[in-house]
Amino acid sequence: MPRNESPAAVEPRAATEIYSPAARRFHWIVVGLLVLQLPIGYYMAYRGNDLNIWDGTTNSLYSGHKLLGLILLLIALARLGYRLVHGAPEPEPTLEPWHRLASAVNHLGIYVLLLLVPLLGWLGVSLYPALDIFGLFKLPGLMAPDQKLSEIVLEYHGYAALALVAFAGMHIGAALYHYLIRGDNVLGRMIPGLLRK
Repeated sequence: MPRNESPAAVEPRAATEIYSPAARRFHWIVVGLLVLQLPIGYYMAYRGNDLNIWDGTTNSLYSGHKLLGLILLLIALARLGYRLVHGAPEPEPTLEPWHRLASAVNHLGIYVLLLLVPLLGWLGVSLYPALDIFGLFKLPGLMAPDQKLSEIVLEYHGYAALALVAFAGMHIGAALYHYLIRGDNVLGRMIPGLLRK
C-alpha cells in the first residue's frame, strides 16, 4: 500500500444541489395557500351543506375559496412552467433508486392535483352556476349551467382535494424521514439552512 493512502480514508459527502430561490418561493407560496384553502373549503362545505346555513359568512367563505382556488391554479401553472423551462436540481446523491422513483411519482401526483383540484372546482361552480366572488367580479363560465352535473363534478373536486392532502402528507412524511432518520440532505434542498455538511 502506498505510504500516502490510509485504510480508514472516507469519501467526502457528494455535493447536494439545492432548488433555486424562485423554485423555493413557488413551493412555499403554494404551501401557504393550501394551508389556508383546505380548511376554508371543508368548513364552508360543512356550514353550507351539512348545517344548511346560507348567510353572509357562508357566502364569504365560498367567495374566498373560489378566489384562493384561482390564485392557486395560476401559481401552480407558473410553477410548472418555471420547472419545465429551468428544470430541477439533481436528486440528493445518497438516494436509493426506489427513493427517486417514489419521489418522482409523488411530485407528479402533486403537480397533477394542484391543477386538477381548482379546475374541477371552477368547472363545478360554472355548471351550478355560482361564479360571483365577493360581489366584485365573476369568474368566466367554463360550461353551460347543469346543476345535476355540477353536484357530480364538485363531489370529484372534494375527492381530488383529499387525494392532494394524502400526497402532500406523504411528501411531508418523506421529507421528515430523510432529515430525521436517514440524515441526508433531501430537506436541505428546499430549506438550505438545514443542509448538512
